[in-house]
Amino acid sequence: MRQSRSGVIKAGLYIITLAIIVYVVVYMPTPYMINQPGTAEEIKPMLTIPAGDPEEEGTFMLTTVSVSYANIAMLATSQFQSHTEVVRKEPDRDEKEYATQQHYYMSSSQSNAIMAAYNLANVKYDVVPEYVFVVGLSKTFTSKGDFQSGDIISEVEGQPVERFEDLPELLQGKKAGDRVEVVLNRDGEEIRQQVELVEIGQGDVAPKAGLGVSVGEVRKVKPADKDKEVRFADTRIGGPSAGLMFTLEIYNQLTPGDLSKGYRIAGTGTISEDGTIGSIGGVQFKIVASHREGAEIFFVPEANYKDAKAKADEIGTTMQLVAVKHAEEALRYLEELPTKKSAKSEVKP
Repeated sequence: MRQSRSGVIKAGLYIITLAIIVYVVVYMPTPYMINQPGTAEEIKPMLTIPAGDPEEEGTFMLTTVSVSYANIAMLATSQFQSHTEVVRKEPDRDEKEYATQQHYYMSSSQSNAIMAAYNLANVKYDVVPEYVFVVGLSKTFTSKGDFQSGDIISEVEGQPVERFEDLPELLQGKKAGDRVEVVLNRDGEEIRQQVELVEIGQGDVAPKAGLGVSVGEVRKVKPADKDKEVRFADTRIGGPSAGLMFTLEIYNQLTPGDLSKGYRIAGTGTISEDGTIGSIGGVQFKIVASHREGAEIFFVPEANYKDAKAKADEIGTTMQLVAVKHAEEALRYLEELPTKKSAKSEVKP
């Protein structure tokens, strides 16, 4: 009887110990994240233009960085993996807020890419604001309302909010402590609330009353010719760094001929509506991802070229790295590029 009871106790202790080990190794959160090469994905399936030229023997690819919230097991194995970087998480980082930010950055990147391509292809267009939404809660000014990342701000004091500029105009003359009625759309549900305004502004910025949240504006780019409207498919990808490659794909479809010339072309870089290319983070991981996908050309922002070249030399890739500061430079490079001979053209009769 005693042996049986002792065996049960030992078995129970074994199970509890095992459960604790599994929790610590697999489920217990750590203050670290792991960055490593993500993907190099073809852009053509991601967008459509009704009157677009579908000719494209090669392909334009956007590149990503894989970001993982690390557990103990991942931290241990990362020491034996090449092209991996362990970094500390941002303090008070909220996953939903981060996802909303990345979605917003991608949406803005797509809008800027459309405008840049339209400008390069001489397509007339208008920019129409669609809605203003909560990107995140301010870390400096504590909001006194019920706000969540992703909430659409529909009205303030009975007036519609459609543009980013509408908010300061509607709050003009208000002071901290005043209450205003705010109407939100949260996942399709309307939420009305009285929100006490808080004082915002610091440094050289004069204090003023606000909601205590950071907001973003979603805009729609509408061409004069509806057949040239760009429509993006929903993707799981976030962030602003695909702007340049979106611009090249859109321009390729808006103009006759095949800008890819039969090559596998990857790259990275933010884009502004005037075509200026901005630097990005994690370029070393994107070099590795592009090499794995057989990219032959890689467009890199000039500011990131040194790091990109160092990684390219390290892995021994034959990719041609092309540093660019403006979308016109990338177009000029591709226009001067000789057309790649296809396997069919090389077969002798």
